[in-house]
Amino acid sequence: LFRSGLAPAPEADRSTLLRRLALDLTGLPPSADELEAFQNDRRPDAYERRVDDYLARPQFGERWGRHWLDLARYADTSGYQVDRERPWAWVYRDWVIDAFNRDLPFDQFIVHQIAGDLLPSPAGDEIYPDGLVATTFLSNGVWDRGDADKEKIVSDMVDDNIGVIGKAFLGLTLECARCHDHKFDPISTEDYYEIGRAHV
Repeated sequence: LFRSGLAPAPEADRSTLLRRLALDLTGLPPSADELEAFQNDRRPDAYERRVDDYLARPQFGERWGRHWLDLARYADTSGYQVDRERPWAWVYRDWVIDAFNRDLPFDQFIVHQIAGDLLPSPAGDEIYPDGLVATTFLSNGVWDRGDADKEKIVSDMVDDNIGVIGKAFLGLTLECARCHDHKFDPISTEDYYEIGRAHV
């Protein structure tokens, strides 16, 4: 490193450090009062206290939930050729934000979105609203419901679900296997239809 003339950057000053932290965790800069308080806080755990403070704010879930909502194809309208409003889409958006803010474990975050409608209610109720709302993940896609071939519409919806599950949770594109074994992806056409059969 030093032979090539490079050296580590100097340690950031306290105002820069707090600004980076606030922007990373909430997407918002710290207020003037927060900057002044941090400058004057000489406790050894001052930075850790600020981390905990920003993690506890509702803006944390809004900032980081947005990245998940992009991956989940979230939108307030249907898009494509008939751009209809989705009046209840915000319920899923708020569920995602709340899941981040209450630190829902990632395994539960996944299960809720793929099979939340099958989860028992922790309160023992007949219906588990959180589970039902979370499965909106599977219906966020842009689908052409006006196609005359209704069986194709269902196939396209299942294909969309397989695709988003592969990208979001496996880091794989699975859609190519709908028609053929892909020469690079490890999922065969047979595997693709097994996933689709399990999904339906």
